[in-house]
Amino acid sequence: METNRTAPAGLPLAGQVDGEKLQQEVAALQALERLPWPERALGYLKRTGPGLLQSAMTLGAGSAVASVVAGASFGYDLLWVQPVAMLLGVCMLAALGQVVLTTGERPYRLFARELHPVMAFLWALATIVASVIWHFPQYGLAAGAARDLAELAGLEVYATDAAGARSLTATGYAVSFGIGFLLLGVAIFTTWNYGRRGAGIRIYEWFLRGVILAVVLAFATVVAWTGVDWGALLRGFFGFRLPQSPEGIQTVLGAIGAAVGINMTFLYGYSLLAKGWGPAHRTLSRWDLVMSMFVPFVLVTSLIIIGMANTIYDPTQAGLVRTDLRPVDAAQALVPVMGANVGRVVFDLGFIAMTCGAISAHMVVCGFTVCEMFGLEYTVKRYRMFTLVPVVGLLGVVTSTPLWLPVVASAMAFTMLPIAYVSFWILYNRRSCGGQPWFASGKRLVFNVVLAVAVAMSVVGAAIQLKTRVWDRLPALLGRTTAQVVPGEPWRGVPAERAPLRPA
Repeated sequence: METNRTAPAGLPLAGQVDGEKLQQEVAALQALERLPWPERALGYLKRTGPGLLQSAMTLGAGSAVASVVAGASFGYDLLWVQPVAMLLGVCMLAALGQVVLTTGERPYRLFARELHPVMAFLWALATIVASVIWHFPQYGLAAGAARDLAELAGLEVYATDAAGARSLTATGYAVSFGIGFLLLGVAIFTTWNYGRRGAGIRIYEWFLRGVILAVVLAFATVVAWTGVDWGALLRGFFGFRLPQSPEGIQTVLGAIGAAVGINMTFLYGYSLLAKGWGPAHRTLSRWDLVMSMFVPFVLVTSLIIIGMANTIYDPTQAGLVRTDLRPVDAAQALVPVMGANVGRVVFDLGFIAMTCGAISAHMVVCGFTVCEMFGLEYTVKRYRMFTLVPVVGLLGVVTSTPLWLPVVASAMAFTMLPIAYVSFWILYNRRSCGGQPWFASGKRLVFNVVLAVAVAMSVVGAAIQLKTRVWDRLPALLGRTTAQVVPGEPWRGVPAERAPLRPA
């Protein structure tokens, strides 16, 4: 199969990859295989890239909410959930990467030919819808954090009426739109660089590295300040404790089953091809998923959980799922512990950095997906135009989406996710895609068993997500109940599960 690989012509940057440098990289990768493990790991680390996009996409508003709720509700006990969830997601993306790098073919066309054109179209449609709808809470979280910083500086961003209801002041609107347009400007600059020339993708990747590092440092500062209960930490990661309440178990299973967002599954293959990677990069792609996606995600979510366990968690109410918390509430809770508002500032800045990466990743995936859906030839102009599809989410700084929009997005995204997982599993074992029988070797058999577990958990997780985000929302959608939401703060007054656990 390796000699039959076709060039991914038309992808942004793929046709501009320096062929000579690519051959040198392939030779270097072959040489790495013969080196000791530490040197090999360092060599792979220097060449990572596509996994950064996945990391940026999954480290957003949903991850912040899920981690805050987990730490505040269960202390250290659920530290094991996010690593297990992301490990299953990484394995599924590794299966997709194996197929894409072996065939050199765009995933959308591969799906349409090997499975069915309708399935490919629905996969792309769910990706676009999810990216647009889950764009809103990214801006909402950033605006909430910015308003919290403005309040800390003495500005009046909220007004309270006689009934106790809060609304934004003129200053509040200015702060909200100010941070929104700032993040949009940064996102446009970086995502448009991605489609400009060969150097553009490196600029974007270093931007993502910087954002992820800033997030890790922000939350690590809080944890270092508040301390760590090392015994509880070890039990949290390796004790695999389950909550006693049905709500808690539902939270755990839902998180494990929704480890990877539907738009992440679409983006990953294209980010590989845009780098010019091929069969020789298959081992590197697996290292990249671990080092650029799994490790940063586990680090950030674990640090947030530990910070919440150290400050908000009440052992006397262990197991009670806190649905009344926002990330900004978590930042404010650090004031008594760290003093002088240091923790509050650091946490708010960390949340803003998280949304910055997620916003840009949503734009990149839309740039690829719209072209594929309608069979359009890739051009820089088209790519840039389609990256602006989710920009309507900027309105999230001052408003929440109408209830029916998240319901529709959730119905599509969480229905398609297990279907996509099954598709990856099928393609991974199909000979026409460079695969072999799933029992062909011991390693392949073990990996297929892991994929089977991932598929099963995606079905369970999708069922839970569809119940909480679609079925349970129907009464409100039909006008039988109402939910009070503060503008630009999507999670105040509504159950935390309404916010995406992984707005990828």
